Amino acid sequence: METTLTAEEILDLIGAPIPDLLEAYKLERLRPEDVIEAILEKSNTLSENAIWITQPNRDTLQPFLDRLAKNSPASLPLWGIPFAVKDNIDVAGMPTTAGCPGFAYTPTTSAFAVEQLIAAGAVPIGKTNLDQFATGLVGVRSPYGIPFNPSTPALIPGGSSSGSAIAMACGLVSFALGTDTAGSGRIPAAFNGLTGSKLTRGLISTSGVVPACRSLDCVSLFTRNARDAALIASIATTMDDRDPFARPNLSANAFTRFGRWSGKLTLGVIRPEQLKFFGDDAYADAYQRTLDALSNRGINLQPIDFSPFQRAAAQLYEGPWVAERFLATADILTGNPEAVWPVTRQILEGGQLRQATEVFRSIYDLAALRVECVASLRACDALLTPTAGKHFTVAELQADPFGPNNDLGHYTNYMNLLDLCGLALPGLETKDERPFGVSLVGDRFQDARLLAIGARLEEILHLSTAARGSETSSDLPDYDDIAMVDVAVCGAHMANLPLNPQLTSRGATFVEATKTAGQYRLFALAGGPPMRPGMIRDHSVDTAIEVEIWRLPAQAFASFVAEIPSPLGIGLVTLQSGQQVLGFLCEHAGLEGATEITHYGGWRAYLDQQ
Repeated sequence: METTLTAEEILDLIGAPIPDLLEAYKLERLRPEDVIEAILEKSNTLSENAIWITQPNRDTLQPFLDRLAKNSPASLPLWGIPFAVKDNIDVAGMPTTAGCPGFAYTPTTSAFAVEQLIAAGAVPIGKTNLDQFATGLVGVRSPYGIPFNPSTPALIPGGSSSGSAIAMACGLVSFALGTDTAGSGRIPAAFNGLTGSKLTRGLISTSGVVPACRSLDCVSLFTRNARDAALIASIATTMDDRDPFARPNLSANAFTRFGRWSGKLTLGVIRPEQLKFFGDDAYADAYQRTLDALSNRGINLQPIDFSPFQRAAAQLYEGPWVAERFLATADILTGNPEAVWPVTRQILEGGQLRQATEVFRSIYDLAALRVECVASLRACDALLTPTAGKHFTVAELQADPFGPNNDLGHYTNYMNLLDLCGLALPGLETKDERPFGVSLVGDRFQDARLLAIGARLEEILHLSTAARGSETSSDLPDYDDIAMVDVAVCGAHMANLPLNPQLTSRGATFVEATKTAGQYRLFALAGGPPMRPGMIRDHSVDTAIEVEIWRLPAQAFASFVAEIPSPLGIGLVTLQSGQQVLGFLCEHAGLEGATEITHYGGWRAYLDQQ
């Protein structure tokens, strides 16, 4: 089969969402060989751009193509999909340098995550440039040169996963792997109009990854939308029993259940006085316009205190964690220090000066800060922040190698220290047409939730259909968040009433006050204390009852239900919106000796009259 597509049309498919290229393969419009040829030709035209450390090579890629020839496009979920690999992640037969020629070695096996992707049919095109030893958020700390986005050549690419992001921005691959310890997968995504997924620590194995801070490191994903991220994550998060830092995923966080968030959505946002844009007024304006666009589409924006997140972020470089970075590079720093980039060496050598007592103090502080931060996250469906406060120029980094890098960590450095997950998304562009990004933040194992919210935000923000391909979030099913359970309460479990602590002690949060559909009656039950009502469904009436919706972690639901005494129980309650949720209902046998109070319209109104 010979393709009738032009090189430009093939590159358009590579730069589209992954399902577009998969569909073209299935329809026999092109072959993986055609895709590789187009990538090789395009890479040659970008030879002045320091994207690759190990360039795409036809001979190196041929074994992958031979393997694909033995399978059909429908047999593997990533059949023929090209991807780039950051050069601190092993690919068998390709040198790993971590951005340092003196450190280079050639592995005989691939990193565990790379193995999973190759087994699914994906093709590793080459190894990409990075801030040396993944130390930096700027993308300019490399002896191999500075990758640049052709649309913004004077601006830094973001790091440390600079080459992977620019390979995506230039349309050379369909997705890319980076790493993210302090923001290295999110900052480059923001600067290049990409989606950057920083999953819960340990979900993607770091076996075969050169460590930066081994206890914090994550393999990150660069994609063109949330849907692609969910597809790659569903494959890359295979549990690695050999990795001591790996963690199995939870069933409630399964990426195969990906869908678009529907219904009410509350996003925490940083208090205005706590925002920092470091003099980039265009970024500040793009952020506000992004918030306005979300608010205008009915998303509730709830200000939160960002200061505990900031205090946690300061621990990464101002605290003792830089000692773990020194540990990862101690051999070359002591044996061949001149091989290390001067700025990088200065940062890493500082790790020798830290004391063990500082480490434990930091652990204690972070544990306390996590409690504060998770409490803020429980008050909303996710936190939304800028990904970066400013897009710096290369010249600014040449003038000050440290200050801009520190500023870039303002919205990112805390995440792995607090064991949170994050998703960087394109926001609205600046008025001078620069990419601007926002980040969703959730607690650990809320990755699937963030992707679902991300799909909703992609739809609202009207991101370019040219950049997003033919599939849109409107094609997606609704997301069912089985990690949380919404419960309708109509009596003593309502806010500030005697049994409400049975919900709040289990981490439940208030969602809304609403009413049932017009088919319910309410009774004051005999007995107590505490006084309790019983609600029954009666299709012969047209009365609605006031209820509150509380959102409860699924793992706490069983113990909550176990405390409910007869004649009350949990069943499906229809709300005035037509939505059905679990809620309190009463057995008809329990109405003996009860007083009907339906005419009050709700339990609070009844109590007010007693």
